[in-house]
Amino acid sequence: MLTPNELSSIKTELLKRKKEKLEGLEATDYFDTERAQAHDSIGELSNYDNHPGDHGTELFERGKDIALVEHAEKELKDINHALANIEEGMYGKCEECGKDIPVDRLKALPAATHCIEHTLDNEVSHDRPVEEDLLSPPFEKFVNDGKDATFYDAEDSWQDVGRYGTSETPSDFIDPSVVDYNDMYMASDENVGYVEDIESFIATDISGHNVQIFPNAIHQLYEDRLDAEDVIAVTGNLGDIGNLFDGDND
Repeated sequence: MLTPNELSSIKTELLKRKKEKLEGLEATDYFDTERAQAHDSIGELSNYDNHPGDHGTELFERGKDIALVEHAEKELKDINHALANIEEGMYGKCEECGKDIPVDRLKALPAATHCIEHTLDNEVSHDRPVEEDLLSPPFEKFVNDGKDATFYDAEDSWQDVGRYGTSETPSDFIDPSVVDYNDMYMASDENVGYVEDIESFIATDISGHNVQIFPNAIHQLYEDRLDAEDVIAVTGNLGDIGNLFDGDND
């Protein structure tokens, strides 16, 4: 239960915060949102000759300013609500359960209207940003995810573009083995042009005959593994060598 001195002190703090918020909004012209157009705030007569990137920057800044105004107005609304409760003798009571809100909580958050058990801040939203409804990968799934698609699709296209550089850094990858900036793109460990490693250096005709070997780094790895295990592969009958490529390929 609040004492008269505590209530008076909290009321003074609420009035002080209200004055600061109002003065801050007026001093910044409501973060320049009172102007009709975004370009008015930067002194531009027209947006015609501006770079699209500059338009994007100004759009972001305008959105941020609007969010700051909304946040300040929400604080003012909460402060006015708390002041009204003081005048009505209802201040310090949880609006959910009716119990007294601890004095320490009210001193820290004078505009609090709920006890800690029923505060709305306990609810954690799991809603994704609305922008993701329009964004393409890597924020959304690809159309053929989960399907047995063997043709060149959007994911392959994204990977081809990603090889030329992305904004990813080593800290963005869970796999600690990805340390090369040339591999900083989604699914960089996937084979290109073939599925199994052995397919990168072995070729046959449509019937599976006339085996040809095309030496490359993977073929040399295969040969080294066979030598280490004293295995001799017969051309045309290589057998099951998939396990040779399991594990560390260093």
